[in-house]
Amino acid sequence: MEVILLTDVDKVGLRGDVVDVARGYARNFLIPRKLAEPATRARVSELEKREALRARQEAKTFEEAQGIAQTLEQAELRFDVKAGPTGSLFGSVTATDVADELWRVRKVRIDRRKVELPEPIKRVGRYSIPVDLFQDVRVEVRTLVVPEGGELPPEEPEEPEIEEAEAPGQEPLPPAEQSSESGPEGSDLEQP
Repeated sequence: MEVILLTDVDKVGLRGDVVDVARGYARNFLIPRKLAEPATRARVSELEKREALRARQEAKTFEEAQGIAQTLEQAELRFDVKAGPTGSLFGSVTATDVADELWRVRKVRIDRRKVELPEPIKRVGRYSIPVDLFQDVRVEVRTLVVPEGGELPPEEPEEPEIEEAEAPGQEPLPPAEQSSESGPEGSDLEQP
């Protein structure tokens, strides 16, 4: 007997699928529990029309989500929070706070469950928080968590400053040569 599934059923199919199951399984289990309905010609054609409409709607929604993603990529959220001298917060910044701030700053309403923040932010700093807008549309939102009345230190550039700090006119030595210059008495290696 062919039935249209109204919900996902394990080992049978997904919602909206037309599947062929045993007559007794359909009559005694699927249909009474409102998990499926008999697949008549009218219901199957209605289902196909609904699928075509959903595909068009999804394409339109995908384009809108990409537009919102471009807006959010340019956004930078700033949270002024109470923090201790070590940079730990008195409280935390949660996914709900991020969603509310996106609405306040950019007028973009995002469900808090779409904000992928596994644990609340509990330290001062710069964060990049992923937000799922649509099925294949994900955007990273730049977020600053700043102590109240203070500023974050500027972002530190990487390794080049260390090389400039060495004596001028002298080339930096590779790590192997630096340890050999100190002599054998400073070496941690044992001689056989």
